[in-house]
Amino acid sequence: MASLNVGNLGEYLREQRRTAQLSLRQLAEAAGVSNPYLSQIERGLRKPSAEVLQQVAKALRISAETLYVRAGILDEKERDELETRAVILADPSINERQKQVLLQIYDSFRKENAAEGASTPAERPGDGAPAGAPAEAPADPPGDRPDAEPTAS
Repeated sequence: MASLNVGNLGEYLREQRRTAQLSLRQLAEAAGVSNPYLSQIERGLRKPSAEVLQQVAKALRISAETLYVRAGILDEKERDELETRAVILADPSINERQKQVLLQIYDSFRKENAAEGASTPAERPGDGAPAGAPAEAPADPPGDRPDAEPTAS
């Protein structure tokens, strides 16, 4: 019997194919796989390889990583990272140098956060005040400074 992931993958592929207004035969041809094989994938009877999923994703113009997660090849966390990278690389409004710089910054933030472990932003050194506190508070309350004028409360 097919695994739940393969069934979910098949349902998802069928939905994406219909949204793209492609017949099973058209998608099979565009992806370079046989019509019966693609039909078996959609019905949850076959678990395709990562290569086949990539070809199908390309033909559907969707993220291959999403298909990998649905097929159980990739976990959600890995998918999120790969999709972030894919979005940056696909953005036509920035040039290649800018894309590389963004990816380097993204990697440095991920490494920094991984090194800090499970600590929350308020617990991290260098983040300053606890969460919810004002960004800058006066060093002394106005009434404690000898040169401060009295204020109405």
